[in-house]
Amino acid sequence: MKTIRILFLAAAMLIFAASAAMAGAQDFILVNRTGYDIYAVNVSPSETEKWEEDILGSQILSNGEALEVKFGKRKERYWDIQVKFKDGSGLYWMRLDLTNTKVIALNGDGTATME
Repeated sequence: MKTIRILFLAAAMLIFAASAAMAGAQDFILVNRTGYDIYAVNVSPSETEKWEEDILGSQILSNGEALEVKFGKRKERYWDIQVKFKDGSGLYWMRLDLTNTKVIALNGDGTATME
């Protein structure tokens, strides 16, 4: 029984280490504090001209909810975020340093609170 417990703990530690190694330095939690439900979220490197694919897909990020954003292995430091609301309007946050940020709260006044 003790051997099984040790093997289980070793396997759990390997899985945790592997997932930590796969995490990108830019991974963060996105919190919607805009006052509205968000229907699309695009996150793209600041140096590009085009928005990357909507990370919500068919989901909706309701006001007050949070979303974990994972990048994998990316090297870019500065990123732009665009959100779209039900009526098609949107807000933008430009040149955010995601390598030093774990939580970004998007505020309805167009500011972002970064932790």
